[in-house]
Amino acid sequence: MARCYCWGYRFFLVLLPILGFFFGFGLGAQTVQALFGTGFLSTVTGWIVGFGVAVLFAVLSYLFYFMAVGLIGGMLGYALGVGLMQAIGFDMGFLVWLVGIVAAIVVGAAVLFLNVQKWVVIASTAILGAAVITGTFLFMFGGPAAQIAQNPVRAALNSSPLLTISFLLLAILGGVAQFQTTSGYEVESYNRFADMSGAEPAPVGGPVAI
Repeated sequence: MARCYCWGYRFFLVLLPILGFFFGFGLGAQTVQALFGTGFLSTVTGWIVGFGVAVLFAVLSYLFYFMAVGLIGGMLGYALGVGLMQAIGFDMGFLVWLVGIVAAIVVGAAVLFLNVQKWVVIASTAILGAAVITGTFLFMFGGPAAQIAQNPVRAALNSSPLLTISFLLLAILGGVAQFQTTSGYEVESYNRFADMSGAEPAPVGGPVAI
């Protein structure tokens, strides 16, 4: 397999800390919401905690490949856990948040130990891309800004069947396109902290097929 030193690979490396930032921001803000019973980003504390966790996750994703991939898996698990709880009628609160955290830990750990980074990266970025597109479209036509910021997928699904179908089609097409364009590529794991400090990087696994 050829190592991916193309623009797609460079974009992938840039995307990891960006995903970590947005996941951290949403997780931090929802943690304040769940623990203190406030609205999403309705308090200064929610903004501060959200931004602080966002920066932490972004930095860790930039420095350590295994953290970046684990956080992507955690993001997917958290979204699935929270989404399922809300789909069966629970409002965002401590129980929903706790289920999301447990799902994030389980999926994040599974991604690292089962070596399925490729599929998780493809699924997460495809879902995120579809969510951004449908969320932006919904916001442009007067959708609820707070709900879109908190969970663009749920806001789109609750708005109309057409947006639901559009979201699913975009996610599927995005996943298929990524799989086809990255077939045969490898992404090398990295440890930028060791590189910057001049230390010998600890082995974190060989190149990962992407």
